Amino acid sequence: MKTKLYCFLLLFCTMTTLSFAQSKEEKAVAAQVELLRKAMVDADKATLEKLTDAKLSYGHSGGKIEDKPAFVENIVSGHSDFVSIDLTDQTIVISGNTAIVRHNLAAATNDNGKAGNVHLHVLSVWVKEGSQWKMIARQAVKQPVANS
Repeated sequence: MKTKLYCFLLLFCTMTTLSFAQSKEEKAVAAQVELLRKAMVDADKATLEKLTDAKLSYGHSGGKIEDKPAFVENIVSGHSDFVSIDLTDQTIVISGNTAIVRHNLAAATNDNGKAGNVHLHVLSVWVKEGSQWKMIARQAVKQPVANS
């Protein structure tokens, strides 16, 4: 009886682990998302330019849309200054050479010297160019404030 229970638990744990395993491409996209997060906090121009597609459409939660040059410049200049960014509940779906990434973003900001906090739902679209995944689109919406 104990052997059967042990085998069942081992099989269950193995199947659960396999169902949550990321594919090679999902891991590659997740690594790019993490590099982008870090580059936004560090205002790293070279990395921001490397990770974003020339046709980038970057949508802010307030409705403002930026192209690649505006996105990079606003981060590097401190106009959009991320002190910290935490990403949670991330999902990645791969379809051919396109990846759809969703996550929640919580960030401390210091835009134009004004401290703040943002809580957003973010959708980003990444395209694979050769062996490199690049963000081509991003849209954020504000998370609703929870009622106490």
